[in-house]
Amino acid sequence: MPFFDTHAHLDNQQLSSDARAVVERARAADVQSMTAIGTDLPTSQKCVGLARQFDGVYAAVGVHPTVCHTDEVAGCWDEIVTLAQQPAVVAIGETGLDLHWDKTTLDAQRQWFQQHIDLSFETGKPLVIHMRDCEQEIVSMLESSAIGGSLNGIMHSFTGSLESAQRCLKLGMYISFAGMVTFKKSDDLRSVAAGIPADRILIETDAPYLSPHPLRSKRPNEPAYIVHTAACLAAVRDISPEELGRVTTENAKRVFQIG
Repeated sequence: MPFFDTHAHLDNQQLSSDARAVVERARAADVQSMTAIGTDLPTSQKCVGLARQFDGVYAAVGVHPTVCHTDEVAGCWDEIVTLAQQPAVVAIGETGLDLHWDKTTLDAQRQWFQQHIDLSFETGKPLVIHMRDCEQEIVSMLESSAIGGSLNGIMHSFTGSLESAQRCLKLGMYISFAGMVTFKKSDDLRSVAAGIPADRILIETDAPYLSPHPLRSKRPNEPAYIVHTAACLAAVRDISPEELGRVTTENAKRVFQIG
């Protein structure tokens, strides 16, 4: 069963320098689809270019919360909005909040995040949401932004609690797991993954970051390695990797409105 890597930074130099080989290795591992995730205007543009170049590659465009304070993103929003209309673009983001790094004020992050939420509603394309050290803040903001009790999007590389996951699920979000779920000390996260409804779970690599066990020392991470995350999730959910692949691929195509 083909896998769908819902979050990979294919624009990153570690991967884009040999993008064709990365895509070919992914396909050899039955990873037939992947979403290239932008974090500012140049990377978003590059992701759209990669999506046009390779079948099965799609793009997300947006501004990451850790860079929204920089001069480089000032004045870029209109161009992000224009990019979001491209057929190759299936999602808005990577957006969200991040309190781990203190480069950008929370107020500034919230303003940028709200713009992405509004664009998601305007385009009908799902959000790709980054959440780090701000679990309560981001879930509360999502709840206050929900229209009619429903949002459309993905909690990317989820590491939060089951209670937060349930609140996001209630809003209509999907929960995506990356390589961290395979780490030896991630028992709590695996317990969360075991409790996500079958029609709302996704998998990703977050390549070139977060290489899964047993490849944690191997850099860079890449879409082909998603099979290790899939095997781990299948085990904790007591299903076969093939079934995990089927379910998560169907979910990815639904949330990204593919096919």
